[in-house]
Amino acid sequence: MFEVRIHGRGGQGVVTAAELLSVAAFLEGKHAQAFPSFGSERMGAPVVSFCRIDNKEIRLREPIGEPDALIVQDPTLLHASDVFHGLKSNGYVIVNSNKSIEELQLCELAAKLPQGHVYIVPATELALSHIGRPLPNAVLLGAFAALTRAVKLESVATAIREAFPAKIAEANVAGASAAYDTLFAAKAAA
Repeated sequence: MFEVRIHGRGGQGVVTAAELLSVAAFLEGKHAQAFPSFGSERMGAPVVSFCRIDNKEIRLREPIGEPDALIVQDPTLLHASDVFHGLKSNGYVIVNSNKSIEELQLCELAAKLPQGHVYIVPATELALSHIGRPLPNAVLLGAFAALTRAVKLESVATAIREAFPAKIAEANVAGASAAYDTLFAAKAAA
């Protein structure tokens, strides 16, 4: 089973990201589940969502305490709460930021994980460029597909197209594709 925990703030599409990821996995013939965990249900409050992907039926229903991958949609959460709690020793981390690993003070985390398992993606900037709004969720799913290979970019694109009207969907697919290409190129250069 591959377990993903997504951290962000209300209004950033954290819950939608988990749902899109689960649909992408389902499109590939896998079993998946997605669910949120809310604190205060208001815009800007910390939100966590979860996604499980497996080749067999998933019977677990509790929050993910030991994720295989973390997606951090809002870098202000990095040091405000323990977003890395329980991350597996071979886990993956994707952080939305235009700062470096050093600037985000993530060198110690990166050193503990296998090389190439921590990436910073300027998802908000890519979203603004392609979507016209600072919504990093779909963009980060493109990066997730490139980094983990848990789902294919084509499946993410199909899930996005099924969830949104055509114009919005295509803008989000373009952002996800740009993040995929950016991360794939970074992995190849490493």
